[in-house]
Amino acid sequence: MGRSRRSIPEELLLLALDPATGTTAQPQSLDLGLAGAQLVELAMAGRIAPDGDRIAVVVPRPTGDPTLDCALELLRRRGAPVRAVNWIGGPRLGLRQTYLSHLERCGMVHAVAGQMCGVLPTTRYQATDTEISREIRTRLDTAIRTGVPPDPRTAALAALAHAVGLGKHLYPGNEGRSSRSRLRDLIRHDPMGGLVAHAVMDVQNGVAAQPRRSPAPAGRQAAPGARSVSEPARGVPMQQHRGTMARAVAH
Repeated sequence: MGRSRRSIPEELLLLALDPATGTTAQPQSLDLGLAGAQLVELAMAGRIAPDGDRIAVVVPRPTGDPTLDCALELLRRRGAPVRAVNWIGGPRLGLRQTYLSHLERCGMVHAVAGQMCGVLPTTRYQATDTEISREIRTRLDTAIRTGVPPDPRTAALAALAHAVGLGKHLYPGNEGRSSRSRLRDLIRHDPMGGLVAHAVMDVQNGVAAQPRRSPAPAGRQAAPGARSVSEPARGVPMQQHRGTMARAVAH
C-alpha cells in the first residue's frame, strides 16, 4: 500500500483532533473506531473480507504499513474468521498514540508539552497542515449537503465518525442536528464500513457478541429469571483477547 495516501485511521484521528485544545474528541470510543478503521483499510487493500458478521483473511500478504500489517498478522493467526465486534472490543493499548506519533513524523501534527494541575506532564497535538484537515472535512460536508453517494473511503469514514460520536464534535448544537442525521445515513453507502461501524456501536452499548443459542428442547422450562434466546443480551462484559494481541497492536 502506498504511503502517499492517508489511511482511514489517520483521517479519523485528524477529524477528532480539536484545533483549539489539541486534544482528541471522544477518546474512549475513538480507540474502538481506530481498530475498526484498520479493518476497513485492510478490506480496501484486498487483505480481508466480511463473512457475515465475521472478518476473514483472504490475502495474508503485507500491505507495507507496519501498523496495519500487525493487525493483519494477528487476524491471520486466529486461523478462522473472527467476529468484528470481538476484534474491535479487544484491548488496543497504544493504538491512538501509535497513529499520533506517525502523524507527527509525517509533519501533519506537532506535539505540545504541558502540565495538568501544574504537576502531571501532558502532551497535546496541534494540526500543522490545516489544509489536509479541511480537505477531509470538506468531503464529509459535500456528501452531507448534496446527498450524492460518496466514494467508499468517504462513506467508511463517515460511518466511523458517526459510530464513535464525532457528529456532535463536527456538527454541534441544534443547528447541526440535520447534519448529524445525514452523517448517520451515510453508513449505508459502504458495506464494510457499515459492518464495522455497527460493531463499534455494539461494543459501546455492551451488546454481547456470542452466537445465538439454540432454543431449549420442547417441554423444558427455562430457569427462573433466564433470558429468552431471542432477547438481545445487554450489559454483558466484553470478551477479552490475549495479552499478546494488545502488546502487538500497540507497537
